[in-house]
Amino acid sequence: MKKLFGTILFLASAIASAQDKTEVFFAFDRHDLELSEKQKLDNWISQHPNSQVDAIYGYCDRIGSSQYNDSLSVKRANAVAEYLKSRQVATSGNLLIKGYGEDFEQSRDLSDNRKVAVLYTIARDQETAKPTNGLKKKMIDAKVGEKVRLPNFNFFNMSDQLVPKSRPVLDELLAIMNDNPNLRIEIQGHICCQTVKEKDYSFVSTQRAKSVYDFLLRNGVAAKRLSYRGFGVSRPLHPIPEKNEKEMDENRRVEIEILFN
Repeated sequence: MKKLFGTILFLASAIASAQDKTEVFFAFDRHDLELSEKQKLDNWISQHPNSQVDAIYGYCDRIGSSQYNDSLSVKRANAVAEYLKSRQVATSGNLLIKGYGEDFEQSRDLSDNRKVAVLYTIARDQETAKPTNGLKKKMIDAKVGEKVRLPNFNFFNMSDQLVPKSRPVLDELLAIMNDNPNLRIEIQGHICCQTVKEKDYSFVSTQRAKSVYDFLLRNGVAAKRLSYRGFGVSRPLHPIPEKNEKEMDENRRVEIEILFN
C-alpha cells in the first residue's frame, strides 16, 4: 500500500509540473556573467514568469588543476544564483547550488564546457495567467483619446525586460485585443526619476512601449491596430523628484491610449 501511495504521489507531481533546463556560458577562466548571457537570462525570465529554479550547476573545461576547476565551477554557479536573486526569480526552498568542475562528459569544443545549467520547474496550474482586476472593463469603457494605465506592470531597471510578476498583465492585454477586433491602440511608455535636463533616457520609455507592441504583433494582433511612442519624463503624473517609491512607480508606467473602439 505504501508503495502504491508513493507511486500516486510521484505521478501527481509529474502531472502538476514539468522540469526543464536553460544554460549560460562563460569566458575562459572567468566566473562573471557577460552582458550577452545576462540578456539571455533576462529573456528566459520574461518568457517563464511562473518558473521556480530547483538547481544551479556549474561546470569547467579541463584546462587547469582539478581543484582549481572545482572552485571555479562553484563561483560560476553562485554568480548565476546571485543574478537570478537580483531579478526576483522564485527558487525552491531546497535550492541546490553545486559545482561539478571538470567531472562530467566534456565536449570537444572547450567553450561548451564553461557553463552553468539552471534547472527549473513550471507548475502547469500556473501557466494560465490570472486576469488583472478591472483592466478589460477600463479599456472597453474608455472613449477615444482616453488612456488606461497597465496596472502592476514593471520592468527591470533601465531595461525593456518585464519582471516575471508582470507577465499576466501582458497576456490579459493580448486577450482583450483578441476579444475586441475593432480596438486600435497606441502604447505609450514613460520613465521616472529623471529631469529633462539630466541625461536623456527617453529611449528606455520607447523600448518598453515597443516591447509591448512586439509581443502583441508576435501573437497575431494586426500591425494596423497598433502603434507605440516613448515620452521619457515629459509627462509625469507626479512632480520630479518624486517623494516616494509609490510616486516613482506611478511615473514609471505604460499606458494604452484608445484610438478606435
